[in-house]
Amino acid sequence: MKVLVIGGGGREHAIVHALSKSSKVTEIYAAPGNAGISKLAMCVNIKDTDVSNLVAFAKDEKIDLVVVGPEAALAVGVVDEMQKAGIPAFGPTKAAAQIESSKNFAKDLMSKYNIPTARYEVFKDYESAISFVKISPFPTVIKYDGLAAGKGVVIAENYEEAEAALKDMLLDDKYGKGKVVIEEYLEGPEFSFMCFVDGENVYPLQLAQDHKRAYDGDKGPNTGGMGAYSPLPFITEKDYNEALNQIMIPTAKAMVNEGNPFKGVLYGGLMKTKKGIKVIEFNARFGDPETEVVLPRLTSDIYDAFMAIVNGTEPKLVWDNKCTIGIVMASKGYPGDYKKGFIIENATSDNIYHMGTKFDDNGNYLTNGGRVLFVVASADTLEEANKKANALVDEIKCENLYHRTDIGAKAYKKF
Repeated sequence: MKVLVIGGGGREHAIVHALSKSSKVTEIYAAPGNAGISKLAMCVNIKDTDVSNLVAFAKDEKIDLVVVGPEAALAVGVVDEMQKAGIPAFGPTKAAAQIESSKNFAKDLMSKYNIPTARYEVFKDYESAISFVKISPFPTVIKYDGLAAGKGVVIAENYEEAEAALKDMLLDDKYGKGKVVIEEYLEGPEFSFMCFVDGENVYPLQLAQDHKRAYDGDKGPNTGGMGAYSPLPFITEKDYNEALNQIMIPTAKAMVNEGNPFKGVLYGGLMKTKKGIKVIEFNARFGDPETEVVLPRLTSDIYDAFMAIVNGTEPKLVWDNKCTIGIVMASKGYPGDYKKGFIIENATSDNIYHMGTKFDDNGNYLTNGGRVLFVVASADTLEEANKKANALVDEIKCENLYHRTDIGAKAYKKF
């Protein structure tokens, strides 16, 4: 079978790696892919949102399955167009992907179907939003309504921070023209619950937690994620069942009721609060970097699982019981301004997923993004996995990368 994976980051590298283990998959293409992905797949220079050229390529190459990685590709309807062309595609339609592409849509859906989440208000103009913030308790959460590559959320500790965030989002259009959702601040550990979904049928994947803050001890600015681990000792069986039966399954059913049935990966960004499990956000695709620690634990054939969802049958999902930790190596300066083009050495092993790399003319890997590499290790305990992952990170040579050393540490020790 020939498979096209759309996207070019660490998530897509992990998907390609999982597909490369399938006995049924003979050829893998990635559009656009990256330098690391090119070891396992033929990289095609087509942007992930260039729908017409992606469809044309899939038709010309007689692709058997398309797997869509990034939210931006889903939001422009690449799955819809593949379906129209008769090409099997794993991922939700543009209408179903609204659960991620519009925070407003997601919050209204949760409100209508009593899915537990934070209280919220939606604003289109700066003056109304500022007036609301003036009478709100702090901290408060401000979210840009559309897609912002994981960066459109600000936890404002005071009025000045809220004012700056609202100015960015509503006056300066930092992420584009749009609305904002202002939410009550919830407290508790966050976790990621990804499920394969086919209409009302929900098939859970393994749980993971990512680390958003840039530096050890959860210090520094929010990022797209600096590392992740799986499984999660702090989630009990009761928590798991609550998340599945009161959030993930009801959300899938709600999408069917609203005429936007979901097919693909529904990602619940959840929080364990003192008042139960609540939704922070939904995504319409595999999480990044959670995918890079969850898919290595899958021992069954992922191609079969993808095709089962596409064809409306039950996927077979078998997992190992290892502890897996992954560490992001990011460009110095990220998530702010950073430079690209630094040579990376010793980054060729199978347990390194490339997030932002390219080749130079001599075949060297170069840094080509904010998050550059994702280094994964598995062991019998999280503590062992952390030590192994940090040891692997230390073998990689690049003068312009930094990383956290404490990924997963909260799960096995108290700070």
